[in-house]
Amino acid sequence: MKLWLFFTLALLWLEVQNGVCQQVKHKKEAGENRIRQGRKRVKVRYPKVKEKETGSKGQQGSLLTQVLDKGHFLRLGESLSLNPGKTMELRCKGTNIGWAYPSYLDTFNENRLSIKQHERYSQLILSSPSAADTGEYSCWVVLCDGQECTKDGESTSATYIYFTDKDELFVPSAIHFEIIYLRPDKPATVPCRVTNPKIKVSLHREVPAEEIAVNGTQISYNPMKGFIIQNPSPEQKGAYYCKANSTTKTTPQISTKYQLLYVEVPSGPPFVTIEASSNIVSGGDIFNVTCTVLGDPEMNVSFSWRFPGQGQRPVSIHESWRLINRGVGHTTRISQSVMIVDDVETIDYGKYICTTKNKHGETLVATTPDPSFSSPLHPAFL
Repeated sequence: MKLWLFFTLALLWLEVQNGVCQQVKHKKEAGENRIRQGRKRVKVRYPKVKEKETGSKGQQGSLLTQVLDKGHFLRLGESLSLNPGKTMELRCKGTNIGWAYPSYLDTFNENRLSIKQHERYSQLILSSPSAADTGEYSCWVVLCDGQECTKDGESTSATYIYFTDKDELFVPSAIHFEIIYLRPDKPATVPCRVTNPKIKVSLHREVPAEEIAVNGTQISYNPMKGFIIQNPSPEQKGAYYCKANSTTKTTPQISTKYQLLYVEVPSGPPFVTIEASSNIVSGGDIFNVTCTVLGDPEMNVSFSWRFPGQGQRPVSIHESWRLINRGVGHTTRISQSVMIVDDVETIDYGKYICTTKNKHGETLVATTPDPSFSSPLHPAFL
């Protein structure tokens, strides 16, 4: 009996020892796992994203932002639509900034537009904006070397801003009848711009009354510019207007009237002629010399004279220009300078030289009233 009891106690002691050892081992292994997990720190690495993948170059590099309510800012893109009446504030990053905005504001801003340069940005504020203020707003960095300053073309931002007005579908214009010149060597634009890019617009000719087909190639429409005619021809001259359909009203709105004139004149220095009122002039007579230039209707021409008795004899000079039709419906600008010599004296006899200039160059012509002589002159022979 004692032997059996001793044997039972021995077995019980062995089971207790095995259980304690396993418990210590499990605790140690758990502790080792906790230590490894606590000391090992995993750093998450994200792939690098290039600038061009995050957005367009214009948006990422834009200097121009709009100030919103509660100190929020909106980086501006190609265009923006705003409601009229609410003050608009734009900011452009940089310590020396230049601005451009619709030319309408220079004449009719009534102190609504203000620009102020701060330490790190320039601020443009337009109060009470209206449909007429629709247009492109741009800013750029100004680089200065001493007193000479230039525009940094690589640091420029521009946004076209629509001030949407349900009662003004077209951007108002101070001109009620505008002349548009059609040239064979470059596109022409009928500038009926709208205040909302979603407005449907059509182009119409008055005589014969018809709507002009817009196919997107020969004639296309851009709400920021108007109707663009890619290859103008004489058949397209005439009176036109644009029509816009409102989303809230049944009656369409009509734009300014446009007169399209076809121009076909060579580009280059002025084409000039000179003529005296008389080939033979006697003492005491009154005579005049006329210098005439035919050219592009929109190209200004300047005149200057050299003549006998210059600085000693009084003369009167009158300049004028007007549009004329030449050929089959071609429109040309005729510019004239007329010199009048009163009570001719001996000192007035000699060569009268007219110099004309435009942006392409200059041309000289001359005439001598007595004897009769008229020919173009090269500067080297004067």
